[in-house]
Amino acid sequence: MKLKFYISFIIALISFSINAQDAVFKATVSKNKLGVNQRLRVEFSINKQGADNFKTPKFKNFKVVGGPSQSISESWVNGKASFSQKYTYILQPKRKGEFNLPSASIELDGKVIQSNTVKIIVLDAVELPKDPNDPNYVAQQNIHLVAEISNGGPYVGEGIYVEYRLYVSENVNVYDYAVTEAPQYNGFWNQDIKINGMQVKMGKYNGERYRYVTLQKALLIPTKDGKLTIDPMKMDIIVGVPVGRTDFFGNPITKQLRKEFASARKTIRAKSLPLANKPEDFNGAVGQFSFDVSLSKTALKANESSQITVSVKGEGNLKLFELPQIETPKELEVYQPERKEKVKVTSKGLRGSVTDNYTVVPEYKGKYKIPKVSFSYFNPKEKVYQTITTEDLYVDVLQGKELVTNSDDNAVVKRDVKVTGNNFRYIQNATSFESNKKSDFFKSGLFYALLLLPLISIPIGIFINKKREERAGDVVGNKLRKADRLAKKYLSQAQKQLGNKEAFYEALERALHNYLKAKLGVETSDISREKITQLLQDKKVTQTDIDNFISVLNDCDFARYTPIDNVQMHQEYEKAKQVITQLDKQL
Repeated sequence: MKLKFYISFIIALISFSINAQDAVFKATVSKNKLGVNQRLRVEFSINKQGADNFKTPKFKNFKVVGGPSQSISESWVNGKASFSQKYTYILQPKRKGEFNLPSASIELDGKVIQSNTVKIIVLDAVELPKDPNDPNYVAQQNIHLVAEISNGGPYVGEGIYVEYRLYVSENVNVYDYAVTEAPQYNGFWNQDIKINGMQVKMGKYNGERYRYVTLQKALLIPTKDGKLTIDPMKMDIIVGVPVGRTDFFGNPITKQLRKEFASARKTIRAKSLPLANKPEDFNGAVGQFSFDVSLSKTALKANESSQITVSVKGEGNLKLFELPQIETPKELEVYQPERKEKVKVTSKGLRGSVTDNYTVVPEYKGKYKIPKVSFSYFNPKEKVYQTITTEDLYVDVLQGKELVTNSDDNAVVKRDVKVTGNNFRYIQNATSFESNKKSDFFKSGLFYALLLLPLISIPIGIFINKKREERAGDVVGNKLRKADRLAKKYLSQAQKQLGNKEAFYEALERALHNYLKAKLGVETSDISREKITQLLQDKKVTQTDIDNFISVLNDCDFARYTPIDNVQMHQEYEKAKQVITQLDKQL
């Protein structure tokens, strides 16, 4: 008796929970857009018991080819009860056009409830398979792998993003999936954008209601202009397709199959930066930036250090250009700058700051000027070049050695002799002679060597000074030597970053680019794989060495999307050293 009481109590509780819900009578369709030779399923459902006297709407522009079929389902999940009573029809449109499916009606507690209307778009006839119920065809029609691009026509250096979404209709289920082929971003600098969990969301695809999940998102920055393609992403998906039958409890029976899906190939048409009003100091920066040069100390003593900070902040291709170089008086000793990057990857591009810190150590007393520095960048939103120029900075060295300067009208200033108690002492008026048996310095070998030394050193000094002036006047040569040192510096940085994949490949790629700047005079913004090949061929470099150089650059691009261990990174580093050595022998 107690068992029957408990069962009756639970049934009553479920019925009370279900009846306590607000009644919702709605119409849903399997697709909102279809060909005139296709079919759709329309479903009218109410979520409350006791409904009766269902009245079929008049499908004026559609032919009823199936139904109505009725089903009832009840469930109790996590303490919540749910109820659904459904009436289902299979319809086929009679002609093309835009139509509204009329409302159905049903009675509940003496009241008539109307369903919503649904808009249907009927298009031209489409090609259908021999068996429209073929599971492969059903899966193909209800699952779509889509690559969405934020901007199809960016400027070179302007960041865009690509987002891969998997759309799944409510007619099928996905049990498992795996990416079999990742997309390739040839012609782009790229970086993955972190996705915080794969959340299932509701959205629309081709006007129809779908569930979707974002699989991958990446920031792309084109490095050359022209037509650039993004190859498809490919996936294997295990799909559950309804077979048109239901089990004992009214749930649809599904058939599982494995099917490959691929996104469409995307084309990006990158625009070259305008030549009109292009500043001479433009170095490839594209975005919206602020620029600042500052001193940590403006007054200091000799041999004390001060920091000169050159910083670019903002949003754009922060990792793809060099910061402006500062010029300092020769009396100030300046060390190679230390690079600091605080950059985040977002869907809008790279955001953060890049800073070069110079250490300055003065030796002589005086006040020295650090000339103003300018920084130019291209703003893709306003489509103009913009230049930021800083103010002159001054370093005041309060204590230190006096700086000796040459003057044409040197004057000799006579000064009075200062007399102290030790200036004049007792003068001896008698001597005692002692014989010196040592050889005389006069007319010795050392005497004649010292005599000829000034005559020899003068032409040597003139020759050295002439070479120094020629080197100082060789602006192009100085720039090439500077870039050469910078390439060696970045290659050493790559060696320090062995084990850190992102930092290692960024430093390695930057070393290769700066080597080209040192040897060929090519700016980073102008570098492309085809141009590198052409320039090296013009320099009579062997095709094998050219292919090896391009291979290292390609490895730097591909390594960001493939698992790399420390052994492979060490091999890439040795390969890069060997490539630069071989090119250097021929260049």
